[in-house]
Amino acid sequence: MPINPDGRPNSDVLFPWWNGDDLAGGNRDYWIINFGEKSLSESAFYEKPFSYVEQVVHPVREKSRSDLERNNWWKLARRAPAMFAAVRSLKRFLVTPETSKHRIFAWCPSGVVPDKNLVVIATDDNTAFGIVQSRFHAAWALRLGTSLEDRPRYTSSTTFRTFPFPQELTPGIPAAEFAGDLRAIAIAEAARRLNELREAWLHPSDLVERVSEVASGYPDRIVPISPQAAVILKTRTLTNLYNERPVWLDNAHRELDAAVAAAYGWPADISEDDALARLLALNLERTAAGR
Repeated sequence: MPINPDGRPNSDVLFPWWNGDDLAGGNRDYWIINFGEKSLSESAFYEKPFSYVEQVVHPVREKSRSDLERNNWWKLARRAPAMFAAVRSLKRFLVTPETSKHRIFAWCPSGVVPDKNLVVIATDDNTAFGIVQSRFHAAWALRLGTSLEDRPRYTSSTTFRTFPFPQELTPGIPAAEFAGDLRAIAIAEAARRLNELREAWLHPSDLVERVSEVASGYPDRIVPISPQAAVILKTRTLTNLYNERPVWLDNAHRELDAAVAAAYGWPADISEDDALARLLALNLERTAAGR
C-alpha cells in the first residue's frame, strides 16, 4: 500500500469487516475504513481512504439527524472505543451474532472490525470460549435474551453479563491465574477440539489454500483451490453445519458440555431445567454477595 505524506501506510485505517453473515454464512470479503478516534486533520493524511469517505460518506452524514454523526462524519457512527481498546492486544477475540438461529461463538482474528450486530467478548482464552459455547450458556441466553421476528437475540446485558460462570473461571480473571486448574484445562481442551473440527469442516485442506495478504498485519486469505472447490465451500457455513449437526459435531459438544458441567460440580447428563435452576441460584447468591 502507498506511503502517505506523514509516512504512514493506508493499512493503518483499512480493515476486514465482519458481521453476522460473515460469521454464520461465510466470509464475504468486505473491508471498511476506520479512522478510529483520529482527528479530521490526522485522518486527511490517509489520502485515498479519506477521499473516498469525503465523497461517499460525508454527503450522507450531512443529512443525519445526529449531531454526533454530522460533526464526526469521517468516523464510524458506532465506534465503541472501549471495545477496540479491550481487544487491541489480543491475537483473536470471541464473537457471536446478535441474532441467529443457533447460538454460535467463534474466534475473530485481530485486525478485523466487527460490525455492531456482532457481540464481542474480549478474551482469547479457550476456557471462556468453551463455557459460553456450552449448552448451559445457550439455554441461559435463550431464556434471558430477547428476539427479533423468529430469531433469538443475544442481548449482552441480560445474557452474558448475568451468566454465573464456574467459580474462579470468569472472563474477568486473567487466564494465567487458572492455567493450572484441571477444570479449566478440560474445558479448554474440549473447546479447542470443537473449534479445530469446525474449522477443518469449513475449510478442508484439500479444498483451500491460505494466502498472505499484500500488506502485513492482516489475517491470511482462505482461497478455494479450484472453481469446483469454490462451489463446495459455499455450502460449508456454520449455519449449515449446525442445521445438519452431524454425529461428530454432536459428540464434540457433548464432551465440551461434560467438561463444563464438571466445572460446576454437576452430572454430565443434568437436565436443562435443573441446570437453569442452579444457574439462577448462583446468580442470586452472587448478586446478594455483591460479586
